[in-house]
Amino acid sequence: MIWVYSVTLVLLLGSLLLGLIRIWRGPRLADRLLGAQLLGTTGVAVLLILAEWQLQPAARDTALVLAMLAMMLAVALVAGRHKSRSS
Repeated sequence: MIWVYSVTLVLLLGSLLLGLIRIWRGPRLADRLLGAQLLGTTGVAVLLILAEWQLQPAARDTALVLAMLAMMLAVALVAGRHKSRSS
């Protein structure tokens, strides 16, 4: 079972790398927003896998907080973008 966790973590870390590239290269704000969402979602998945692999249930709570922060980031970016367009 450990090899399943290991392979999954490697794939998720690759996804994190692709998300960082998308945030860095852009070119539009929407691309950067989706990259940030990908980082939040993938971070939650990594924390959940690590929580199961290392038998640390507190990491599940951290994953939940990270998921809520990622959602709030998306809402804040969209609201800020909406304000700048209406002004």
